[in-house]
Parts: sequence; structure tokens; C-alpha cells
Amino acid sequence: VQLQASGGGLVKAGGSLRLSCAASGMPFSMYFMGWFRQAPGKEREFVATISRKGSSTTYADSVKGRFTISRDNAENTVYLEMTSLKPEDTAVYYCAGRRLGKSDYDYWGQGTQVTVSS
Repeated sequence: VQLQASGGGLVKAGGSLRLSCAASGMPFSMYFMGWFRQAPGKEREFVATISRKGSSTTYADSVKGRFTISRDNAENTVYLEMTSLKPEDTAVYYCAGRRLGKSDYDYWGQGTQVTVSS
């Protein structure tokens, strides 16, 4: 199983980025997918999650209204569209997948760095 995250980079405050996470070796459509982030010196935190068919999404309060999670099951890919970025969004962003009925995520990607300058 591999989750390959990409799309990170350096952007100015107020800018936008789109992260992608391509999955392989797993029945992607059977997995809830999520995005998490970890800033330097801080614990990893939840960002967003999406249901298996994409009909249900949940967001952390800190990103609600600015970030949008989506998925393409035909392409085995989950996305995180980030707008109105703030310096406090700076972190390594990770994608992860979990099966129905499980509270813990089974698989994690390697992370992609997002840096927002003021």
C-alpha cells in the first residue's frame, strides 16, 4: 500500500494550493480518507475527512470555509483544496486512509510541506 502526497510548496498568505494524494495497493473506494497536518513543535492534528463515496465531509474548525476535501475513486486520489491560506497553516500535510468501522487510520502517506509566508 502506498499513499503519495504531492502539491505542497511555498505560498504567500491569502494564496491557494491544491494537495493530491494518490493511493495504490488498496481498495481505495472502501476507505475513508483524511488529511492531517503537523507543524514544527506541535502534535499532528486533524484537518479534514471524506466518506468512501465522497458524500460526507468533516473539517477542523480552523480550516472550515477555507479548505475543501474531495476524492476521485476512479483515479484513486483524494484532494485538499486550500484557499485563503494563513501563516498558521504552515505544516507538513499527510493523507491517510481507514476502513469502515475503524477509529484508527490504517495507512499514511509520507507528507508534503506547505509553507505560508506573511
